[in-house]
Amino acid sequence: MVYQLTPALLDAMVLAIAEGEDAYGYMIAQRLRNIASQKESSLYPVLKRLLEAGFLETYDQEYQGRNRRYYKITEAGRGQLLFYRKEWDEFKTAADEILIGGEEDEQE
Repeated sequence: MVYQLTPALLDAMVLAIAEGEDAYGYMIAQRLRNIASQKESSLYPVLKRLLEAGFLETYDQEYQGRNRRYYKITEAGRGQLLFYRKEWDEFKTAADEILIGGEEDEQE
């Protein structure tokens, strides 16, 4: 994809994934691969940043004889996600006015 994920947008997407269900790193990386060609290893600094900010918390659960670390959104994370969604909506509306609105203006 031509468009790049900014750190804030990546944070928002990780929080949105965790809001839907508790998720482990590989699962989050797979969901993000649909829109960004990120290496799984580049996701872990994002998760660490969100943990340190108090937006995510972790717990371990056994899976096929190994521990799997799950990430769960916190109340602070839900608040931050709400903020990101409002910002995204404003950004998307402004971008659409230029990208889509501009085409409509030219056709008139």
